[in-house]
Amino acid sequence: MLFVLDMGNTNIDLGVYDEARLLFGSQVATDRAKMADQYAIEFLDIIRLYRVPEDGFSGAIFSSVVPALDRRIRKAVEKVTGLVPLQVGPGIKTGVDIKLDNPAQLGADLLVGAVAAIARVGVPCMIWDLGTATKVSVLDKDGCFRGGAIMPGVQTAYDSLVAATSLLPHVSMEPPARVIGSETVPAMQSGAVLGTASMIDGMSDRIEAELGYPAAAVATGGLGREIIGCCKRRIEYDENLLLEGLWLLYEKNKKMYNV
Repeated sequence: MLFVLDMGNTNIDLGVYDEARLLFGSQVATDRAKMADQYAIEFLDIIRLYRVPEDGFSGAIFSSVVPALDRRIRKAVEKVTGLVPLQVGPGIKTGVDIKLDNPAQLGADLLVGAVAAIARVGVPCMIWDLGTATKVSVLDKDGCFRGGAIMPGVQTAYDSLVAATSLLPHVSMEPPARVIGSETVPAMQSGAVLGTASMIDGMSDRIEAELGYPAAAVATGGLGREIIGCCKRRIEYDENLLLEGLWLLYEKNKKMYNV
């Protein structure tokens, strides 16, 4: 079995693969105050929750955009699996030609998502990741990673709005029945959900215009399912896209690490 983990600024996605089959996907909160043992306990509790054997691991891989926690997460994964995990970063074989001014600046999560998207929808494609930030990555028709755009995440922007105003309440992120809200709550839901969906549609149009040809699209993360369902263009949603990318990267690199 393979243990996979992607650490973001807000959440940690983790799962276990048996060959090419994902046994489960789950999340825990990213907490900079937790030590390695505390993370290990959480990971073990989740593994037990899904009734997965604790002693059958043959490999482990993780990606991270929180460098300050990398060492703790690595130790936690070692304690859980008994194995030194691969970490997505320089030197790992990806099959993606990164055409950025500074390839070292590419976040590990974006690289993992690109690998999974190529396998899922092919190229050219756009990968929308709706997390703490809303990010879109662009792969051209030759499979080259061209870059993308970064915007405030829908929850991040919404929380900032509520914190900066006196009368706006916290509301659930659900698609409203109409674009024009007749009360405060549906008006806020319209702005957050339908406004973000419209932004994704509009940005996708601009990306295709700049590429000069249509591109497939896939999305993952956070509130993606609700928002992508409100987009006018066809966008596939996969909540476990990054876990799939980690599995693919492990398969590409396991011989190099003699595992």
